[in-house]
Formats: sequence, C-alpha cells, structure tokens
Amino acid sequence: MNAKNYWFLFIGILMFFQACQNGKGKDIPDVSNIEVKVDLKRFEQDLFALDTSNIEQGLSRLEAGYGEFAELYFARILGSKDPRIAPEGHAEYVRGFITHPNVRKLYDTTQVVFPEMTALEKDFKQAFQFYKYYFPLQPLSGEVVTYISEYTIGGFLYGDNSIGVGLDFYLGEGYPYQLYNPANPNFSSYLTRTFNKDHLVMKSIKLLVQDLNGSPKGNKLMDYMIHNGKELYLLDHLLPYAADSVKLEFSQKQVDWCEENEANIWAYFISEDLIYSPERNKFRKYIDYSPNSPGMPDGAPGRTANWLGWQIVKAYMRRKPETTLEELIEIKDAQVIMDGSKYKPGR
Repeated sequence: MNAKNYWFLFIGILMFFQACQNGKGKDIPDVSNIEVKVDLKRFEQDLFALDTSNIEQGLSRLEAGYGEFAELYFARILGSKDPRIAPEGHAEYVRGFITHPNVRKLYDTTQVVFPEMTALEKDFKQAFQFYKYYFPLQPLSGEVVTYISEYTIGGFLYGDNSIGVGLDFYLGEGYPYQLYNPANPNFSSYLTRTFNKDHLVMKSIKLLVQDLNGSPKGNKLMDYMIHNGKELYLLDHLLPYAADSVKLEFSQKQVDWCEENEANIWAYFISEDLIYSPERNKFRKYIDYSPNSPGMPDGAPGRTANWLGWQIVKAYMRRKPETTLEELIEIKDAQVIMDGSKYKPGR
C-alpha cells in the first residue's frame, strides 16, 4: 500500500470515529433498509447550458422538464415572468441573466465548488431514511434541485416535500459575500461562517422540520424557545450523526460555552423576567440570528434561548420516552412541555 492509500485509510478511520462520537449516547435506529429515492437534479447546469440564440425553444423545454420547480423559480425567485421586473419579457430577461458577466462568474464558481454531489446525495439519502422512519405518512418525493439566484433565497420546499437548494449560499466562508453588498446584514460574518458544504444538508432538512413544526402558538419567550427547541430536537433525530455545532450553526467553542453555562443562561432569563415576557424586542436576539446574546459574556452566541429550549425538550422526552416525534409536534402549549420536563439546569 503506497503513502496515498495510507492517507485515505487514516482519513477514513478519523471519519468513522468522528461519526461514532457524534452519535455517542443516542439511541439511533437502523434505517438502512428503508427504501427512499434521492433524485438530485442540477437545474443551474441546464439553465446555463441554454442556447441563447434559440432561447425561447430551449426555455420551453427546460420549464417542461422541471415542472413546478421551474414555475416557482422563474415566477417567484428570478421574477422573469413579472412585467414590472422583466418588461422585456420572460425569455429576454432569462437571456440577460445567464449571460451577465457577474452572474456567469457566480455560476462558474458554483461549478468549481460543486463539480459533483455524490457525498451530499448520500447524506440526503440517510436523512430521508430517518425522515420516513419517524414520519412514514408524510410525503417525500426525494427530489432535490440545485439552482443559483444571485443570493436571493437559500432554499425552499415545493410539491411533495421536494427541496430546492441555492448553491450560491454554500460557497464557503472564505467566499467574498460582503463584497456583493457590504450593507446587507445577511452577509455578516457570523452568518456567512455557515455558508459552506457542511451545512447544506442540515439547512435543507431544516426546511422539512420547520414545515412539520409549524409556528409558535404564543408570543412569550418561553413559547419561542420551546418551539425552537422542538425544531432542534427533530433535527437531531433526522441528522443524528451531524455535529451539534452544525445543527445549531454555532462554532464548537460556542457550543462548549452554552454547555458550561447552562445554569447561568437560565438564571439570566429568570433574573431579567424574560421567560414569560411577550415583548419580542427584549428577547429577539436570544431566538433570532444574532452575533451575541445581550447581557451575557462575550463568549455567548446569539440564540441562546433556542439552545436552552432544546435542553428543556430533551428533559421532557427523557421523562416521557413513550412520546413519538409526531406527538411532540402536536403539543402546542409550551407550558405543558416546561412543566412535564421538570427542567433543572445543569451546572
């Protein structure tokens, strides 16, 4: 065996132990025999391969081939069927889009970063198997369609839980997103840090979780933190081998900080009378994307309430192990989960 083979063997061993470590302590079901389909399509490749000298005919074939996805993409994302956005008409707007130098450069970059998607396809398949295990009656077409939108939307669901994936939101944390629009808060470094391949499948599966979980039924911090904690709990079961840092979109250092300061986070929310507060402006950064959690030390990430809500949901499910994920979703009253968890923060 040559040096290169030893290197790949070593990497394989590391990946095996990392997967075991990420799944450590979890009761993970065997889903290997669950039949699911993954139909991964590269819409952006077909779009940019259109013959611009015969755009209308090629566009017609493309739309017929991609059906509902194409209708949503052109009508709602690109806006090429809206005369206010595309007064020159659908076909001419699309021609301009795929020939514009900046858009063409963006497309070329996505092809360098994602020349093929075999590994991601395997990750989607495993996630879909867990989805069908826990939610066998939910529709799941298995269709995953990639596209670019010039940083408009990162992903969406359509049809029977088909998934659209915006590749321009996964070009790597080193990609100069801020140069595109320096004033856009969506390109802040604490957000673009997760704009990479490692987070692509998680953020795509998160769309399914959010669709299952619906919206919070109350307006207090507790309602949001339990609701978002349920989301993380579901995500953890659909992606049991993914690192917590990926599911939380935290750095590992931030995950460690939360684990080391669980009692302090809880005490802060209690001391500030935030748990039952309906004033969203006071707790927004504890549940929404934010570079930090106001009032907490510098090491505290934003969305600490979501992390705490996850701990409360886990405590509830430990006390009520007979509860299925479907039943958990149906518990809309956050107080029921809070009371049933008998939550006591770790120290």
